[in-house]
Amino acid sequence: MQGAAVEVRDLTVVRGGVTALDQVTLAVPTGQVTGLLGPSGCGKTTLMRSIVGVQIVESGSVFVLGEPAGSPSLRSRVAYVTQAPSVYGDLTVRGNLRYFASILGAEDGAVDRAIDAVDLRAEADRLVNRLSGGQLSRVSLATALLDEPEVLVLDEPTVGLDPVLRRDLWALFHRLAADGATLLVSSHVMDEATRCERLVLMREGHVLADGTPDALLERTGAADMESAFLALIEGGRS
Repeated sequence: MQGAAVEVRDLTVVRGGVTALDQVTLAVPTGQVTGLLGPSGCGKTTLMRSIVGVQIVESGSVFVLGEPAGSPSLRSRVAYVTQAPSVYGDLTVRGNLRYFASILGAEDGAVDRAIDAVDLRAEADRLVNRLSGGQLSRVSLATALLDEPEVLVLDEPTVGLDPVLRRDLWALFHRLAADGATLLVSSHVMDEATRCERLVLMREGHVLADGTPDALLERTGAADMESAFLALIEGGRS
């Protein structure tokens, strides 16, 4: 796909003797927020791990920014935020970011810029283990922003958050995309589909559909994305 930041071709992944991804092909457009939606266990995390180059694959290929996934040249250009917090609870927010910035060799001002991006200025000097779940998620996201990555891969970043925090995070995702970043955001919550510019719907290791929310609603004749997803399941894989 022309203008794609991520291209996945015929990707098959087998984990524990089970086919987690079965000949998956998709593209993630540059400078957009693409949602990766589907029920838990459908292969979303396995696909994301493949894109960032930490998953052993059976066959197929994954290219990110024109390079094979996991290439050393991509380390400062691609960021991955896992579901589990990836920060130290006994350090402050600022202390965590300074630590990761020193490892990355991030430029001066990166810490303050990341703190402001996730709106944690008021909590910057608090210990991470005293933060709420939503604040903790934002600290993890801030660490990913330190090196100003071109591609952000976010595994269910809004899970367990209240509606206000979810709204604020999605607003941040769109600001990052407007500044040129490419975001792939996974979720199992169908009402988040309308917040994305493009959607990839998955089930049981397969891609059911790939397109804009409006196109998928028109294709299925459904009134909402959950109904569209059910219609796609009943109609078989695309």
